[in-house]
Amino acid sequence: MRPSRSTFVSLVLSAIVALTSDARAQSCCAGGGAITPARLAPHELALVGLQTKSSLVYGDFDAHGSWGGAAPGSSELDLEQNLFAAARLLKRLQLSLLAPLVETRRTTRSTGADFGGGVGDINASARLDFTMAGQARFVPGIALLAGLTLPTGRPPDAATNTLATDATGIGAFQGNFGLAVEQTFGPWLVNLSGLVALRTARSVGPVNEVLGAQFTALGAVGYSFRNDAAIAFVVSYTGEGDATINGQAASGSSRRSLVLSVASVLPITDTWRVQGSLFAHPPLEPFGRNQATAVGLTLGVIKAWN
Repeated sequence: MRPSRSTFVSLVLSAIVALTSDARAQSCCAGGGAITPARLAPHELALVGLQTKSSLVYGDFDAHGSWGGAAPGSSELDLEQNLFAAARLLKRLQLSLLAPLVETRRTTRSTGADFGGGVGDINASARLDFTMAGQARFVPGIALLAGLTLPTGRPPDAATNTLATDATGIGAFQGNFGLAVEQTFGPWLVNLSGLVALRTARSVGPVNEVLGAQFTALGAVGYSFRNDAAIAFVVSYTGEGDATINGQAASGSSRRSLVLSVASVLPITDTWRVQGSLFAHPPLEPFGRNQATAVGLTLGVIKAWN
């Protein structure tokens, strides 16, 4: 049984949603997504996969939203390898697990190069489809997304390297909740998703901190070709409120981030596929705050069982 053409576009969109939730520690640490880079097609029972991600930081926004390029002699390269699996428990319910390895290389003119890494924050997630895209003309596909990220990575305050390159997580539990709406129009698929992330409090010495609530809006348009390959163009915007320090709002600590992405998936056989993406944080000042800007790519391979 072959999947519908729109199925492969949906798989591309799933990979992009996972890219839109950045950890506070650094621009990698993708364990905070509401879903993993894998999404089961309707005919699939389980899958395993491996995805690599690399991104190059070229500047950042300050607390006032002003953008500046990387300082002369400084650089940052973020790498990540994600091992993930998914299984279908019910016809429309799937669960997944993602375990990341994170590495960072930073360079400054005064300290030179520093490299470090380790295990990142592990993410467990679920997707429940109430309706499916394309099954009814006027009723779109509607899915509930939920996830829990565990603080298995090393938070920035526990880093020991000179430039904190061995920080791999945010140091707090993170719960994610979201809703996805999508519909097909022939070979085209349109997706709108909203995600909310809440983090638990954490203490470092006498300081108690709670990160602000994080909201992500995502819009995507995908096209499926006759050979079942697919491509998708995605725009996502994430906003995060001010953190709370010892019960008081920390003014100027909120974050904003815009991500533009193009992704594709290519089925090799009925049970093997590869998928990849290119993404960028554009230096547009109205859309950024307290956030690094980076360009990067992902590439993954997936084995599925029907």
